[in-house]
Amino acid sequence: MEKSNYSFVFKFESDFDELKAQAWMRDRWTDVFYYDLIYLSVIFSIRSFMKDRTPYRMKIPLVIWNVFLASFSIMGTVRTVPELVHTLTTRGIQSSICDKSFNTTDEVTRVWSFLFVLSKVLELFDTVFVVLRKHPLILLHWYHHITTLVYCWWTYTDMVSTGRWFYVMNFFIHSLMYSYYALRGLGYKIPKQVSICITSLQILQMMVGCLVNVYGLIQIQKGIECETTHLNIFFSLVLYLSFFILFVHFFLNTYSKEKKIDPKKRQ
Repeated sequence: MEKSNYSFVFKFESDFDELKAQAWMRDRWTDVFYYDLIYLSVIFSIRSFMKDRTPYRMKIPLVIWNVFLASFSIMGTVRTVPELVHTLTTRGIQSSICDKSFNTTDEVTRVWSFLFVLSKVLELFDTVFVVLRKHPLILLHWYHHITTLVYCWWTYTDMVSTGRWFYVMNFFIHSLMYSYYALRGLGYKIPKQVSICITSLQILQMMVGCLVNVYGLIQIQKGIECETTHLNIFFSLVLYLSFFILFVHFFLNTYSKEKKIDPKKRQ
């Protein structure tokens, strides 16, 4: 196996067998449709159950959960960003989008790409906190969870090259997002500008995701080797475009709409 220039490699990283992981995923990736069905049934049942009940605060469990996901995302960011930067600076944008060595030969990122797709199952539990605390369950939230889970597990069966950008961006954004939630849960007053910045970065993430797919498609159309497929690009573009629209809608509804003031109250 080709070695990358890492100052330290964990034993679980060096012992990882990506071929076994890919075979495991090929045998089980369709299970995510059952996971999504159970997920939707549970969260909407809980929401109905909680309709006339007092919301649970769940402060301690929520803080623990967010600290765990923040720590995982930070670790994922630390372990994967260097490989993307190294690929960009030494081999250029084309390799960063069209070469899938990060999933097959890199001793660190091949592990974290697998952990990344597995984490999409864990993230479904975010919604349990939402409905038990009687926070609004918006379309963006549950749609994002169920479609990302299906796409990530399916994509791992082919280990497409465009995934390098997707999981690095997601690790980074989630490291910020879950850290923000954890700090709020601990009682820290976070300026509104921070949440605006995080949502803006999520919108940017969707734009970059679309550009990565378009670049890959152009390379394939030109006959240049790019280790992804037309089918994967199609579904990825559909997801990223829909996420972009939903995040922009969320941004405008949350941060840009001015509260209407009754003219009589101004007097």
